[in-house]
Amino acid sequence: MRYNTLIDVNTLHAHLNDPHWVVVDCRFNLMDAEAGRRAYRESHLPGARYAHLDEDLSSPITPTTGRHPLPDPGQLARKLGEWGIGPETQVVAYDDMGGMLAAARLWWLLRWLGHQAAAVLNGGFPAWQRAGLPLTTEPPTVQPTVFTGQPDDRLWLTTAQILALPSANVLLDARTSARFRGEMEPIDPVAGHIPGAVNLPTEGHLMADGYFLPHTELRARFIAALGERSPTTVVHSCGSGVTACHNLLAMETAGLHGSRLYAGSWSEWIRDPGRPVATGAD
Repeated sequence: MRYNTLIDVNTLHAHLNDPHWVVVDCRFNLMDAEAGRRAYRESHLPGARYAHLDEDLSSPITPTTGRHPLPDPGQLARKLGEWGIGPETQVVAYDDMGGMLAAARLWWLLRWLGHQAAAVLNGGFPAWQRAGLPLTTEPPTVQPTVFTGQPDDRLWLTTAQILALPSANVLLDARTSARFRGEMEPIDPVAGHIPGAVNLPTEGHLMADGYFLPHTELRARFIAALGERSPTTVVHSCGSGVTACHNLLAMETAGLHGSRLYAGSWSEWIRDPGRPVATGAD
């Protein structure tokens, strides 16, 4: 069986020694770029590789990009091969934020390169800990391979495409309501949102324990935001194209397929001061 959205801790535990499965630790803190790597060294799931959001899952920032540009697909493919991920590998990514950060980013990047056997650990590292499942400080034993995926650039939009986005489409902004309204901005130099965007914060998809909402509740949450519009009209945005992947994962989990990612998101949009900025709830 191939897992391509979420996976539970017990299923992953049963496959920890499966040579066709690879686990990737994606813990990361936007305010402390080394926090995730330190946490990995202190303890991680047995066999897990570590993926650094800035170094492995993004390209260097340029004067025209957002904070986390998409990685070069060739370099990403080489990295995936170095981690032992091949065409038949089931990948499971986890972080400690319920998939709201880099785990969902890796999940989306794998889909971008055509690798569908990728899932996010439901509940993440905390769920594994609560279950009393094994942890280690040992580095993984990796058998490098060749990753042969090719990018499908139909899955994401550029800023130019966002500027020309038809009115039938909906731009869903995954940031917190306060950031969307422009009441506070802890990361980017300009507060507010792209005019016409609809706010649907990522944290609303999770229960208090960090697990995703049940399928029916997730679906109802998105249907309320979309109205009669098709899931294929949805483009996901956030601060830098990372947490937006969580919204995209949530839609796929809810059976609402075909939405896309605005990879540059807010931090790229505001690179040009001539682009309009909205504040408030609308």
